[in-house]
Amino acid sequence: MRMRTIEISVGVFVLAGMLGLVFLAIQVSGVNFSRGEESYQITARFNDVAGLRTRGKVSMAGVTIGRVKSIEVDMEWGDAVVTMQMFGSPGKLTTDTGAKILTEGILGTRYIGLLPGADEETLQAGDEITDTQGALVLENLIGEFLTNLGGSK
Repeated sequence: MRMRTIEISVGVFVLAGMLGLVFLAIQVSGVNFSRGEESYQITARFNDVAGLRTRGKVSMAGVTIGRVKSIEVDMEWGDAVVTMQMFGSPGKLTTDTGAKILTEGILGTRYIGLLPGADEETLQAGDEITDTQGALVLENLIGEFLTNLGGSK
């Protein structure tokens, strides 16, 4: 009888571990199962979106207020057009809101950080953020530094 109790305890422990791993995988992947939220889409153009992925977060003051829905290239202008799915109803972001591509931590994932503006007009569904700053790519900075260093002699 004692052996049976140990087997059941080990089985419960393994099952709890598996459920914990599934829970962590869902949390890390950013999958959102709530579909009842109201949302709208806005776009922004960036000169460089290196490392930004779809489903990446869109945040303001450290709070996630949306997700990156799609990233496309405008072949005419050579810009990346990012479509963002914003949570809530339109009318909360002003038309002079700025957008930057930032990095979480030193080697973390890329996300879009929004900087609030002071305009009285607000962004509506389908509008575009015009004040943007692309991603800082470490390789480009090192290349520019070495080019400037070599050119100074």
